[in-house]
Amino acid sequence: MNQQLFAAFIAGVALAPLTAHAQDLAADDVIVTGTTATATKTATPLVDIPQSVTLLDRRRLDDRASRTLNEALAYVPGVNTGSYGFDPRFDAFFVRGFQATYTGVFRDGLRQLNSPLGLWRNEPFGIERLAVVRGPASVLYGASGAGGLVDVTSKRPRAERFAEVQGMVGSYDRYQLNADVSAPISDDVALRLTGVARDSGTSLAGFDDDRYFLAPAATARLGDATDLTVLGEYMRSRTGASAAFYNDAGGVTRIPLSDPRFNDLTHRQWRAGYALEHRFGDAVSFHQNLRVQDVTVDMAYSYVTDPTAPITRLGARAADWTKSVNLDDQLRAELTTGAVHHRLLIGLDFNDVRYRSAEGFGTAPLTDTNLARPPLVPTTRQRFSQIGVYAQDEVEAGALGLTAGVRHDWLDARTDVPAAPTIERDDRRLSGRVGATLRVAKGVTPYLNWSTSFEPNVGLLLDGTPARPTGARQYEGGVKWNPRSGVLLSAAAFDIRQRDGVVFDASTGINRQVQLDLRSRGAELEASARIAAGLDLTAAYALTDMRIRRGAAGTIGNHLSATPRHSGSLWADYAPAGRGFGLGAGMRYLGPSWGDDANAIQNHARTFADAVIHYDVPSRAPLRFQLNATNLLGAEPVTCAAGFCYRDQGRTVLASARYRF
Repeated sequence: MNQQLFAAFIAGVALAPLTAHAQDLAADDVIVTGTTATATKTATPLVDIPQSVTLLDRRRLDDRASRTLNEALAYVPGVNTGSYGFDPRFDAFFVRGFQATYTGVFRDGLRQLNSPLGLWRNEPFGIERLAVVRGPASVLYGASGAGGLVDVTSKRPRAERFAEVQGMVGSYDRYQLNADVSAPISDDVALRLTGVARDSGTSLAGFDDDRYFLAPAATARLGDATDLTVLGEYMRSRTGASAAFYNDAGGVTRIPLSDPRFNDLTHRQWRAGYALEHRFGDAVSFHQNLRVQDVTVDMAYSYVTDPTAPITRLGARAADWTKSVNLDDQLRAELTTGAVHHRLLIGLDFNDVRYRSAEGFGTAPLTDTNLARPPLVPTTRQRFSQIGVYAQDEVEAGALGLTAGVRHDWLDARTDVPAAPTIERDDRRLSGRVGATLRVAKGVTPYLNWSTSFEPNVGLLLDGTPARPTGARQYEGGVKWNPRSGVLLSAAAFDIRQRDGVVFDASTGINRQVQLDLRSRGAELEASARIAAGLDLTAAYALTDMRIRRGAAGTIGNHLSATPRHSGSLWADYAPAGRGFGLGAGMRYLGPSWGDDANAIQNHARTFADAVIHYDVPSRAPLRFQLNATNLLGAEPVTCAAGFCYRDQGRTVLASARYRF
């Protein structure tokens, strides 16, 4: 197995698994200041959560016409979606400087454990809302990253009839049709079906972005005390296989890494599951979430062997298959003892993941007559089984709030590679969290938090052995101010230490457990405010000082690559009532960063502007015309991460017409 060549393609993309869950929010509330169950697994107001949390509702996704999960998260403080420039293959992002791609995304409260290529994708049109928890959250979710997690909530059936059809056309021959239908079929049963069909090119030659997506859902009331929601999904996507550029040692020569004639990735995934709730009276309830899922990725890519003209490239192929079963059982109870109120949570979750991979490499340079895909050869087969038990108590005693939780996980892994003995590994991990809030005058709530995390690592190290799980701990303090409805201001400072991180070493292109000790310190500011009727504003700023305390030779004391020290965003939306007209505009700023861990390549600061204009036809209120522009100024800078370079997408325009009935 040629790991060096394989890593040359996927270097710069992060990997791992996660989950969360949010409560219903008002459909017309673009400034979300309500409650969420993501951080605590119980319905808790944002101001009472001793941790940084951001919620994004469906209206915000619609107004910004988010085409990927990355675009949806671009205005959230502490979330860096720009490390790999334009690359629509996967949603690769960092939270507080730590990769969250592999273990940082949950779907409907259940983990999405990714493999190096078998990453679950999230179609934005199928999302009802998002919740972003910053900082470790393993006490409730088990294997998850140090920086935090994103929970994606799927669209679910509505109690009333609803239908929506939307057509889109945009830059690079983008054509897309969205449809969403929901209706009750009886007093106790409702159905919903959401679909997307897209045919699209991109700014990169030979790099398509096509997709078919279908998501059925059903809810049923099974008696007075039991509710069941069934969720399904099938998605087939086709994109290019590599958006990276070749980079010489000094970061000067940059040419496309892949040949447009030999550059495609086919991605298929399906998932099916349910959420069950049974209430034992008013104070005690049982919740069970179950999902089975499968993802298959097959890609053909090329890599540069001689960058001098004429450029010489060899073809290669890689494939991943990942199957998993996720189960989470929870028992919730509320009780009051004197002046103290308790929200108790006891849970058990189980995750079983089976992963296998294969590779193939060509031996002759690519030409017009030599574009054959090499055959696949099996390389790795792994199975992870994880069982976790957890308990949490949320205490309210007057103005004081306390949240404390503890969890124990048992993780078993088995790895098989050709012509080598089976490798078995057992790990036991204890996770915890303690947080406190204090409500003071005029809606001001300061808080403190200590939490830990751990995450398993899929794949093998240089010596052919599985990596140790990565662990982290965080101290966080901050204040939240909710002076009135529709306004939430927050400030936070944090210190996170992570040990035993696994990365692709850009100097050798080999998987190494070299990030032995990373430290992220920083501060975040966030504001969501309804300034006046029809005028909404969101603003964010993040200071992230990410240092390698122990790591590969030549990197100790350096800044982690592709992690800007300063980043910020501002978005304003104006839609006066009764006029049908609305517009919005935003700015995103990413400060300078390093293009490799040796801090030899420098990325310049980047600024992007986005805008939207929409019009609701007065005589036909359900009909909306909308025009979105992303990167309005047309900047196309190059950014490097882990020694590989990527271009940002230039100006894109997307026009849409939506009819609801």
